[in-house]
Amino acid sequence: MSILRMTYLALAVWGAIHPMYYFVQWFRTNGFDIMAMVDAWHANAASSGLVWDLTIAAITLTVWILAEVAVRRNWRALIAIPATFCIGVSCGLPLYLFLRTAPVR
Repeated sequence: MSILRMTYLALAVWGAIHPMYYFVQWFRTNGFDIMAMVDAWHANAASSGLVWDLTIAAITLTVWILAEVAVRRNWRALIAIPATFCIGVSCGLPLYLFLRTAPVR
């Protein structure tokens, strides 16, 4: 495995674990209330801007993945879509790049 692929994989793992640390902290403090978390994401203009930035990035990544899967037939790369929306762009993007840079068979 190339250094670049290992880097993408490491970033995907980091992008899955690091943000979850903060989500778990929030749930421990506030209970498992998804709607309260969504409200917290929109606590002020700065956090709302960040939420929209990440939402647009997630949608763009999804369109890119779907477009490339349609051409390359790399069906495994579709796993990056639920990773993006269930974990975050910080996991989904490097995971997709890891899967996309696999050697061609």
